[in-house]
This record gives sequence, structure tokens and C-alpha cells, in this order.
Amino acid sequence: MKRWLCSALLLLVIAQVNAVEILRWERLPLAIPLQVGQERVVFIERNVRVGLPASLQGKLRVQSAGGALYLLASESIAPSRLQLQDADDGTLILLDIVAEPAKTNEPTLEAVRIVEAERTAPRDEVEAPAPRPAPPTPLPVALTRYAAQSLYAPLRAVEPIPGLGAAPLRDDLVLDTLIPELPLSYRALAAWRLEDLWVTAIRLRNRSPRWIEVDPRRLQGDFVAATFQHPDLGPKGEATDTTVLYLITRGHGLAGSLLPAISPVDAALNLPRSRDDEE
Repeated sequence: MKRWLCSALLLLVIAQVNAVEILRWERLPLAIPLQVGQERVVFIERNVRVGLPASLQGKLRVQSAGGALYLLASESIAPSRLQLQDADDGTLILLDIVAEPAKTNEPTLEAVRIVEAERTAPRDEVEAPAPRPAPPTPLPVALTRYAAQSLYAPLRAVEPIPGLGAAPLRDDLVLDTLIPELPLSYRALAAWRLEDLWVTAIRLRNRSPRWIEVDPRRLQGDFVAATFQHPDLGPKGEATDTTVLYLITRGHGLAGSLLPAISPVDAALNLPRSRDDEE
């Protein structure tokens, strides 16, 4: 009898230690209450970026590792919203948190696991005719839109693209050959890849004291598509002197589509020498 009772108590303790609350993500914000001074773990099984409101700076510590979030409130927190964005496909998950001091004898909050909700229709539901699908968005358009949203829009506005992932940028890119006749400075900001297509975002800055118009037809290189964030750039030093260029390449990253840099050539070299020069 005592052995059975001890075994039962041991199983109960193990069950309490390993208890995990399951929450299903169905596009509705998930409530995650916290206790001040006690860390709560949220298992999400995704590589996410966390959008933290400025009001929570110094109040909430957020750490991410191995598909888990570790939330620790150092003081009481009014209801606030966290935005979690999948770093691979841009999927957004919303968490509503609130932190209060733990009450006397109140148990520690268990860990949370967030899973995708299963979408099943009732058996007696009559299947409606499928709507006519809209024409698919061309991939270069979708990639350009995603890159622009990633740089300019808030996290919640970024439209996810399945299979899209960040691509590394080379440090030795020579971008001065893009529009060599214009006084511009260039800097590669970020790149993404989907199947055999790459999109690279490049910051352009006007180095002259006059307005400059930019036209994709003046670009030098092998590109599938090119889009400027703005049609012109203001004089150097003005707020309008900067824009972003989005370049789509196929089969390789940006480096494989740029023209090689050409060194200045002295036209007087290698010319036939006159007799006077020889003497």
C-alpha cells in the first residue's frame, strides 16, 4: 500500500513539473499572464523576431533560444501586446501579456506551448462551390513588395511568403557600376531568396546639390526586374536625398548580375611613338 502511494505521489510530482499549457493559434491574440519576478517559458518551435513596445523597456526581459521564448517581468505590467514574426516566412503571432505580483500560496504559472490550430470542417457542413482563384501574383512583384514591407512597414503589415528566407550579402559587392553616370553612393541593406529568385535591397544616396531622377532603364547589369522606392532624389543633405532600389536576379545573387568594375584608362598609352620621341 505504501509503495503504491509513493508511486502515485511520484507520478503526480512529475506531471506537475512537466505540465505545459497548450494554446492554439487561430489568428486571435493569445493571452499569456505573467507573475512578477517569475520567468515563464513559451514554446513556439519557430525562429521568431519579437516586436516589443517601447513602454515595456526595462520592465520585461525577453530571450529567445531554440524555438522557445523566456519572459520575465521585473514589475507590474498593464495589458500589452507582443508581436512574434517568423524570421523565415514572415508569419505573425500576437501575444497579449499582463504581469501582476504573485499572491500568497499561488502556484507558479506553467509553461506554454503554441501550436497551429487544426482546420477541420463539420461533417454535416455542405461544401460550397470553391471561389474562382485570383490570378497569382508574379513572383518578382511579390518579392519586391515583401522587401519593401520588411524595410518600411511595421511587422504586422508584412505579408508572409512560404519558402522565402533571408540570403547572405557578400562584403565585396561593387555597386558603383549600377548607374555610373549619376553621382550616387550605394549600400546593400538586405537580401532574400525564394527558389531560384533573389531580391536585394540597396540604399541609394544623392551626392550632388541638385535633384536627380532615377530610371530602371539606366541600370547596368543582368536583372529580372528593378524597382525604385521613389522616382527621384533631392539634393545632398536633404531628407529626400535617399531612396531604396530593389533588384530581382535569377539563378544567383546580386554579385553574379553586376558588371565588372572598369579601371580608368589613359588614352595616350600604347600609341605609336614618333621619331622625335624616340630621339
